[in-house]
Amino acid sequence: MPNARTARLSRRGLLAAGGALGLGAVLTACGDDDAKDGGADTKGSAKSGPWSFKDDRGTTVKLDKAPKNIVAFTGVAAALYDYGIEVKGVFGPTTTKDGKADVQAGDMDVSKVTVLGNVWDQFNVEKYAALAPDVLISTMFDDAGTLWYVPEASKDKIAKLAPSVGISVFDRQLTAPLQRMWELAESLGADMTDTKVTEAKKRFEAASERLRKAAKAKPEIKVLVGSASPELFYVSGTNLSIDLEYFKALGVNFVEPTEEAKKATGGWFESLSWENVDKHKADVIMMDDRSSAIQPADITEATWKQLPAVKAGQVIARSTEPILSYDKCVAPVEALAEAIEKAKKVS
Repeated sequence: MPNARTARLSRRGLLAAGGALGLGAVLTACGDDDAKDGGADTKGSAKSGPWSFKDDRGTTVKLDKAPKNIVAFTGVAAALYDYGIEVKGVFGPTTTKDGKADVQAGDMDVSKVTVLGNVWDQFNVEKYAALAPDVLISTMFDDAGTLWYVPEASKDKIAKLAPSVGISVFDRQLTAPLQRMWELAESLGADMTDTKVTEAKKRFEAASERLRKAAKAKPEIKVLVGSASPELFYVSGTNLSIDLEYFKALGVNFVEPTEEAKKATGGWFESLSWENVDKHKADVIMMDDRSSAIQPADITEATWKQLPAVKAGQVIARSTEPILSYDKCVAPVEALAEAIEKAKKVS
């Protein structure tokens, strides 16, 4: 799953390397765990009166009014942008080395947001404080409430400056966090009846049905999910990642890492040397599209080039950390459906 490459092999490091992690505590004065509070407030609550939102940690953040100075993980900010909600600051992969928008920034104009940190473990607390944040929003890749890309070393300082909201992207199907982001955007004042929004949801549902039909028609096509680094090739398991769990539920036949290998990484993935990259047989390969991973066109290893799926041109990109708007989740579903529809059995 998500990987902010790190040499540390702690649980946090493992998840960052091929899985996921990061955390921020919630100020007692700004949030509580009152089970009576619901998820998002009703539409229009952002325009006047108090605002509250119960996140996926069970914590309800309450403010006198809807937050305006929002700081968010880049992918979250990109999703909110698709719903018409703009943030003041972001943290996480936002710009590439040439200054262009990172794939995780979606359609955001990255020149109009304050970037607090562009890489793993980077978060400028002073800049964050200067933004006078009302709320910090991120995703969570574990069940411990750890906020993605919030550094462990500075999480307590960050937590004192504003309450936080966490949306879980751990061990559930894609449709669950998509719905949660929808609810969050609505609570912040987004118009969820806008034609662009409703049509995007319909397109996502149509793409999902297309993938279901493709998988049913060609159950023999085996799909491997990979991510490349200079030293290792990572084969992702499907049991924890929101996109893969969803695709599997739609009937896609995935290659799974060995259980023994997954145990070493908390269940996320299997690490292979490039000499052993042909360990698993596959007809289609989905490759991590994030800037932290080597892209297929740049892989020079001879063993990679000899893989049957590679030689057949049956390699597609994978949105390893999907931007959680329906608009941005259409393309990945359609791409996999098309790949299976066109795939030849080569394994």
